[in-house]
Amino acid sequence: MHPGRRQALEETKLTLKTDVLIVGAGPVGLTLAIDLGKRGIDCMLIESKEAPQFLPKMERANARTMEMYRRIGLADKIRAAGLRGDCPMDVYVALSLKEPPLLRLRYPSVDEAKADCRVTNDGSSPLEPYQLISQYSLEPLLKSVAETLPSVRVRYGNELTGFEQDADGVSATITRGGESQNVRATYMVGCDGGASFVRRQLGIKLRGEGGLMELRQALFYCPDLFERLPHGNGPGRGRHYHIADDKATFLIMQDSTKHWTLHAVVGSDEEMKAQFEKAVGFPVEYEMLSCAPWRQNLLLADRYRDRRVFLAGDAAHLVIPTGGLGMNTGVGDAFDLSWKLAATLQGWGGAKLLDSYEHERRQVGERNIGASRYASIGRRKWRSMYRPNIRDNTLEGRQTREILARTADVEQRKTNEMIGAEMGYRYVDSPIIMDIPGGPEHLFREYVPTTWPGARLPHVWLDDGTALQDRIPEGYTLLVLGGSRADVAGLQQAFQSLQAPFTVLNMPDQVAREIYGFDLILLRPDMHVVWRGQQPPEDPALVAKVATGR
Repeated sequence: MHPGRRQALEETKLTLKTDVLIVGAGPVGLTLAIDLGKRGIDCMLIESKEAPQFLPKMERANARTMEMYRRIGLADKIRAAGLRGDCPMDVYVALSLKEPPLLRLRYPSVDEAKADCRVTNDGSSPLEPYQLISQYSLEPLLKSVAETLPSVRVRYGNELTGFEQDADGVSATITRGGESQNVRATYMVGCDGGASFVRRQLGIKLRGEGGLMELRQALFYCPDLFERLPHGNGPGRGRHYHIADDKATFLIMQDSTKHWTLHAVVGSDEEMKAQFEKAVGFPVEYEMLSCAPWRQNLLLADRYRDRRVFLAGDAAHLVIPTGGLGMNTGVGDAFDLSWKLAATLQGWGGAKLLDSYEHERRQVGERNIGASRYASIGRRKWRSMYRPNIRDNTLEGRQTREILARTADVEQRKTNEMIGAEMGYRYVDSPIIMDIPGGPEHLFREYVPTTWPGARLPHVWLDDGTALQDRIPEGYTLLVLGGSRADVAGLQQAFQSLQAPFTVLNMPDQVAREIYGFDLILLRPDMHVVWRGQQPPEDPALVAKVATGR
């Protein structure tokens, strides 16, 4: 018998063991598995589906998400798999794709955004701009990366059918083809979506506003549409096309430029074809690949943790896609939880480290639900300006078009301009941050760079042209800025005594010191600020204990 076959048969009889069992192989679960795997943590990722599905879901990784993917070496691969860099990201409000747009909101292509990031050095710019990539492109890419990591086992076609916890771990039952197998994990993470089996088994409720609107979403293959978009009369090339009608029709270009997603309030799947043709406005060859109803929700889990089981992504929070904060919030969950699980399993993380996951990420989930609500209300406001006479060549018809366009010029921007929510989130009152009272306001649409404890370290270019973020190693990092000669041996010894990874990084570059405003800044592994000061802390041991969750 082949050795691999013998091992597989033996595994079916035995209880499999792993440090972390991850349930659900969407972008959140795959990202968590990759980051844990790169940290050398043994983990198993299970997914009930047999393979990634070609279905329309998320279609944009935002700036903060791309910065995090850069940290694990995936930003360039994601860009290569996504929309090509020269494509405009403009957003239109129109009557159809063949008619002059009522409104055009201009947004830079990825190439233009990268060029702008390269010449901006005041801390206000991300290191990585956004990237349009469809979920059906991102998932196979992440899967291929996860499968190369020695400490990660990826198992599609395996469904979680039950689990129990005790003081030392989680005992789970996974089923494939009617046969069950036991898995023993130290921790388990439910990344299994809005209908999460893990969350329901834990008895954790989602609360908020459910079923706000029901639409249908369809994916169309239309290979010629992008090339045939009228440059003169029609809206031209862009990313989003909002059709001003009474059905909330919304056409989205996917990363191949040959696939298009349509959202609309119609009565049947068949009606979506007619709605697509009406939105386009001129004859094109197309095929509808999928169609399904979906509901808009603004829901947050009561808890993100039950002892040794955690929730992440849509299992913990459901937002309306306005603002693009769904998958991106989930990826933030994954990167936050990953380093805390790794620290705990490696022995240098204290009990409060894992406690901080719910404290920090639930407040981000709540804020992003608020941002999604804010954007959604804005979109509903301009859509409420629609009147049946919108196409009429009369004074009233022209007034309807003008009022709708003028309102959309204000309100639609709330959906497309969310840089504050993306990069400006700050962990407040966290048990693992040396927090101080006050702090800058949380803004949805504006990002103001800050090194206030809890905030993401702003991106800065150094004198040699490299990015400071790229110079920051794994573990905790103490930035010594502007040529400061402060004695930081106390902090170094405090972290070493806890066996926590710690690096002192001298950065004499004046621009970094000017932007950050302090001589000393202590960062945690996710580049959020733990502490800052002009002199070393009076009690370095306390700072080290707080930072490591002790």
